[in-house]
Order: sequence, then C-alpha cells, then structure tokens
Amino acid sequence: MTTIELPADAASLARYIDHTLLKPEATAADVTALIAEAVELGTYSVCVSPSMLPLEIPTGSDLKVAVVCGFPSGKHHSSIKAAEAALSVEQGADEVDMVIDVGAAKAGLFDAVEADIAAVRAVIPAPRVLKVIIESALLSDDEIVGVCRAAVAAGADFVKTSTGFGSSGGATVHAVRLMAHTVDGKLGVKASGGVRSYEDAIAMIEAGATRLGVSGTAALLSGAAASAAEGSGSSY
Repeated sequence: MTTIELPADAASLARYIDHTLLKPEATAADVTALIAEAVELGTYSVCVSPSMLPLEIPTGSDLKVAVVCGFPSGKHHSSIKAAEAALSVEQGADEVDMVIDVGAAKAGLFDAVEADIAAVRAVIPAPRVLKVIIESALLSDDEIVGVCRAAVAAGADFVKTSTGFGSSGGATVHAVRLMAHTVDGKLGVKASGGVRSYEDAIAMIEAGATRLGVSGTAALLSGAAASAAEGSGSSY
C-alpha cells in the first residue's frame, strides 16, 4: 500500500491547490486579483477560463497557469476541444483541464472517450499537463473505472472529479479513492468541486488526491493554519 505523506502546514497544502476562478461573470480585474492572491498564498497554479488568456504572472513567480477546455458540458466535438486547447497553450497555458463527453461514458463508449482525450493530448505534448474532468458524481463506479482507464490509455496526466458547475455534485472521498486506485500512480488525481475546508482538503489527500481545485483558497488555508496552531497539524 502506498504511503501518503500529508502536508505539514498551510504552505505545503497550498502547493496542492489550483486557485480557481471560473465564474462566467469574472472580469480581467478579478483575474488580476486572483493571480495576486495566488502568489501571496503560494498556490501551485491559477485556473481560469481560456478567454482570460494571456495572463501576466509576476516576474520570478513559479505560479503555473491552468485553463479549462470543453467546459463545462464536454459536449463539444473533439476537434473543437483540441483547437481550444492548442490556442490556450499558444497563449501561455501550462495545464489544460478538459471535460469528457459524459454521455459517451454513460453509454459505455470508452473508446470514444479515449479518442476524445487523445485528440487534446495530441496538441498539448509534454511538458504541458492534461487533466481529464470526468464528472464523477454522474458516473457509476464501473463508469469511473472505465473513464480512468481511457485517460491512462490516451496519455493524460491527471483525472479530475468535477467541473463544479450545475447540479451534478462535486468531489467525494469515495470517488477520489476509486480514481486513485484505478490509475494506480500512473496519473495524478485532482479533487475539485466542494473542497471548501481544511478538513475537506485533508480527506481528499488521504483518499489519494494529488491536486485540489479550490476557489475559496484563503479560507481553506486559514483553516490549516488554525489547525496547526492548535497542535493538530503534526498529528494526522
């Protein structure tokens, strides 16, 4: 069994986080504020809509830029997803979080899911990172396994639980654990959607998440700091 090393403090927990702003009403000023907050908090990346690119990342910062693709429905032709991803990379994206066609997964068409992922992978070769959003709350366990296997076969870097949009639901410990078990270290696992507290974050990491999508990052990290101050940060 793989030993999971939990983050020891707020700073190390921040390195798991894609600091996220995907609201349709977001403005350029909102994204500028997002970047400033991400740098201050020390998150791994910011995650934004592709229309907000290119971003101005402060000189000397190692902050990564992630964007979504085929968002939020996934009901786009693979060629459109690929074109969107390619433009995002051209405009400075380091990582692309694409949404699968969930209906194809529900129908058991995992070859089609794999082909969809592969089309995006083809235009964002390494070291660019491809994360595959599976909308785990809409899938059965067997469907989650099938989609994760398709993501591995297509050469993705991560599987991700959710868009966080609509009424489908967000990340659950069960889904993250099943995804992590299925990819078996070949891919990372991103828990996204409803990860709002320090306790949520630790539960997801314990289940196997290697990245977290968070919009309320400052509040979550404040919870980590409070836990450490109470002396529980070193006892998990």
